[in-house]
Amino acid sequence: MLQMKAYKYRIYPNSEAREKLAKQFGCVRFVYNYFLNERIAHYEKTGKGLTYNQTAGMLTDLKKKLTWLKEVHSQALQASLGDLDAAYANFFAGRAKFPNFKNKRGKQSCRYPQGFKFQDGYTYLPKIGWIKTIFHKQLHGTPRNLTVSKTKSGKYFISVIVEEDVFPYESVNRSVGIDLGLKDFLVTSDGHKIPAPKYLRRAEQKLKRLQRQLSRKQKGSENREKARKQLAIQHEKVANQRKDFQHKLSKWLIDNYDFVALENLNIKGMVKNHKLAKSISDAGWGEFVRQLTYKGSWYGSEISKIDRFYPSSKRHFACGWIKQDLALSDREWVCENCGEIVDRDVNAAKNILNFTTVGMTESYAWGDLPLGESENQEAS
Repeated sequence: MLQMKAYKYRIYPNSEAREKLAKQFGCVRFVYNYFLNERIAHYEKTGKGLTYNQTAGMLTDLKKKLTWLKEVHSQALQASLGDLDAAYANFFAGRAKFPNFKNKRGKQSCRYPQGFKFQDGYTYLPKIGWIKTIFHKQLHGTPRNLTVSKTKSGKYFISVIVEEDVFPYESVNRSVGIDLGLKDFLVTSDGHKIPAPKYLRRAEQKLKRLQRQLSRKQKGSENREKARKQLAIQHEKVANQRKDFQHKLSKWLIDNYDFVALENLNIKGMVKNHKLAKSISDAGWGEFVRQLTYKGSWYGSEISKIDRFYPSSKRHFACGWIKQDLALSDREWVCENCGEIVDRDVNAAKNILNFTTVGMTESYAWGDLPLGESENQEAS
């Protein structure tokens, strides 16, 4: 089955290419911001919005007035209009907030619909030239577009979207329920626990120190830029650690189970609790579920969610008795109906599986945990 996949590689542009990329990023950002402002002003004046075709025609006239826009790749400018139109579509569909103006101090990027090519460890970008590229894994499929990006720490990457044949895995006839948490990131219905890595919490002291160093530097100085870059590198490291953990764990679940059941968490509402907001954001449940969902669709595993109001923690999975006064601090409780000692998280995972399982009841005989953690190891 054909699927759209992304391959991300790091590139190392020389000084000339960096200068050209900076100009490309700046022009793309200018076009995006200019037409976002035009669309807002047009709506306030007429009560109607501008379409992509209308803004594309306006871009042609704008390039006649601002000749420096002709120095960069024209299709990259048109792609920014497409990105703006997609941002409006996501907003009206309720998938995102209203589009924001792009900032030159944030992450920079531009997209090439075509014209790029690859050869012997190099990538060719129109109006930029050949750039050294580290292809750490082989590129498969048919390339559809390419995005060049520069992070706040000054690193350059390309992300290639390809259309590729993805074949589902052979069925293993195993199902699992998972309960996401803060102490243990994930607890399975098999009774095994994977501790939360807490990457942000572990780096918190270093981040505070780097932030203090940045605040002491004079604005506009070279030392302030160095301090800003060091802080950005540390934030990037935390994000990369979290993403690596999520990718490995989600792929492991898809490799070993045909059916994965989980709870439909209201993460947006949960982060409003100021006592837990940082820990919830550090866990990254939303991104993990997103990765699990698209990998399941690729490789043939079914991902099912139960309603967030189902009493998965309060209901004893064995006899159905509900402990109405269960507090968040109660990690174990005694069932008053059968007298069994119940582990809160394992019980929740089993309830989630029982509520959603469709015909697959064989549990997985646990071997090594995917990330090398012990089953009873406590989160740091």
